[in-house]
This record gives sequence, structure tokens and C-alpha cells, in this order.
Amino acid sequence: MADMYHEIQINASPTKVYEAITTQKGLRGWWTGDSVAEPKVGSVAEFGFSKRATLFRMCIAELIPEKRVIWECLGDFDEWIGTKLIWEIMADDDATKLRFTHGNWRSTDSWFATCNTTWGALMYRLKDYVMGKKTGPLFKG
Repeated sequence: MADMYHEIQINASPTKVYEAITTQKGLRGWWTGDSVAEPKVGSVAEFGFSKRATLFRMCIAELIPEKRVIWECLGDFDEWIGTKLIWEIMADDDATKLRFTHGNWRSTDSWFATCNTTWGALMYRLKDYVMGKKTGPLFKG
């Protein structure tokens, strides 16, 4: 199994970072405008792309406020099914360190590299969103 990793420093509180990752409003602010999510363990979040031509469904597996978020991919994109997205949030002086893992990939072929590059870009979108820059989501939905 293969994992991709990203780490970024954000000049904001862990609370703001956590909200950006767990709330529908937050996710729509930096990832995709077609985000349907609630911060509740066991709920299923949906992320649509290209008018839902591509749809990712994630089971919210763990929520530890200001510390960790874990999603398990249920579908609908074959290569993502069974992968885990882990967000580790750590206070770091007056800022927050965010470690992101998209793990449990069956292979590094095909979409792995493209997704890794996209997650890198998304980390900076997330940072801008949390810090109040109005860049908007990378994907309109």
C-alpha cells in the first residue's frame, strides 16, 4: 500500500483549521463548491466535481476537535475506494501545523501522482481560506 503526505504551517488557530476541514462551509471555501458534509462521526460526506460527473463519498470515521480528522473513502472512484484521509492538527506557537495523509492506495500507478500534486495545491488553498484570503475553492463543483 502507498501513502501520500503533505505538511503545511498555517498562521491561524487549530480551531479555524479544524472547522475548514470538517464543516460544509469550510470545505466549500477551499476544495470543491459541491461539498455536502456535517461534522458527525458515521456520517457520509460527498464531494462533487464537474457537475457530479465525479463524486467522492467519505465516511467520517474520527473527529477529535482541533486534533485529528479521519475519513474513509467509500467511492465512487475505483482508485480511491478504501483509501483513508487523515488530517493531524497541531498547535505550533501562534500557528498550526497540519499534517495530511492520503493513505492506503493499492498502487502508485495512474491517478496517484496526479492526486498527490492536486493535494499539494489544495493545502495552499486551505491555508489561504483559513487565513481569510478569498481565493475560493479549487474546484467549482
